[in-house]
Amino acid sequence: MPINAQLVDNPKSERVRHLADLTNRKTRHRAGRFLIEGPQSVREAVVWRPDVVRDLYVEVEAEGGERRAATDTLRRIVDQALDSDIYVHWASGEVIRRISGDAQGILAVGDVEAMRAGANMPPAAQAGESGTRLAAFWQVRDPGNAGTVIRAADAAGCDAVVFVDDCVDVFNPKVVRSTAGSLFHVPVLTMGTDEFLAWAGGHGIKVVAADVYGTEERGSRPLPDVLAERSLISGPLAVLFGNEARGLPADVLERADDIVSIPLYGKAESLNLATSAAVMLMSLAMASHG
Repeated sequence: MPINAQLVDNPKSERVRHLADLTNRKTRHRAGRFLIEGPQSVREAVVWRPDVVRDLYVEVEAEGGERRAATDTLRRIVDQALDSDIYVHWASGEVIRRISGDAQGILAVGDVEAMRAGANMPPAAQAGESGTRLAAFWQVRDPGNAGTVIRAADAAGCDAVVFVDDCVDVFNPKVVRSTAGSLFHVPVLTMGTDEFLAWAGGHGIKVVAADVYGTEERGSRPLPDVLAERSLISGPLAVLFGNEARGLPADVLERADDIVSIPLYGKAESLNLATSAAVMLMSLAMASHG
């Protein structure tokens, strides 16, 4: 597709207002669109999920009467977008900043339905194949945490991420930005608590709950002990993490196949969700690939 010859330079225009309003969940739901901000996230969307990107807005500079992207990094993304038939709009820096304070000269508009259509459980998980690894998060509410744990799951080679129960909107701009592009690498699904546990059990996938203490009936086992069980870590496995403040409730812990904790060797009482997810998922990945 061509570059739109008309410069978007009025920060008070209706188009710019609609784009800026995509930070609002109701607007995203009504429009079926979401914002992708910044060079890293936009690049990964353009490379890995060009079917999702509907429009690209790029800060422009004029040189010798010719318009072009303001930096070399942005120019490379524009070239890739044009190769993928993505419509590119030149915009003034003022317009870009009016839409988003985190764009760093470039932002894209994504299609919510296209993202959801592509967020399918991989065939290996559906078949419960050995080596399947899922990262599940129960009632994660903080957008920054949600994006960071998706990124950690991607880095650990997880086959999919599942947001369980009442979680933050995956298309919240801060979630998208915090994934640093990982949202476009790994499918992210949403399920209810009963639905997730029943689905995992029905596909032969063991659910390991991450929790410091466990319950009165079932204590938690240290992660190093679990890593030593080759049959467990090589089989299909879903690791379930709890809410940032409350962890996992006892009734959910009781329904898990195992409860695992990360040992602490210093004086810290606990690790936050993002750190716990990174440590546990990467430890399982290294153990299973060793």
